[in-house]
Amino acid sequence: EVQLVESGGGLVQPGGSLRLSCVTSGYSYGRYCMGWFRQAPGDEREGVALTDADDYVNYVDSVKGRFAISKDNAKNTLYLEMNSLKPEDTAVYYCAAKNEVPGRACDYGGSWYFWGQGTQVTVSS
Repeated sequence: EVQLVESGGGLVQPGGSLRLSCVTSGYSYGRYCMGWFRQAPGDEREGVALTDADDYVNYVDSVKGRFAISKDNAKNTLYLEMNSLKPEDTAVYYCAAKNEVPGRACDYGGSWYFWGQGTQVTVSS
């Protein structure tokens, strides 16, 4: 069974930084898309950043140049480095995974089967 456990959220002032971590376990053989999503109160969940087994990365426009997704395969950990944080970045952040579709780039749609429990990020002065 695939398990994802996030950590690293918290309260930060505007302009500050946080690094989220997502420790993964239980993967069977295969290639996976790995992503970070967020959901603010009253809003729909949105994809923030994703990566794949070949280290392809994609970011939603609102975080380009400020956030960076990476992974450490030896530690089975996915990261989201968040810089220049803004109040509008406040949300619960989730890591997620789904199997790659051969011949297709990872995207935020489709069925993300595996989810972490979420970690709260609050950007406020």
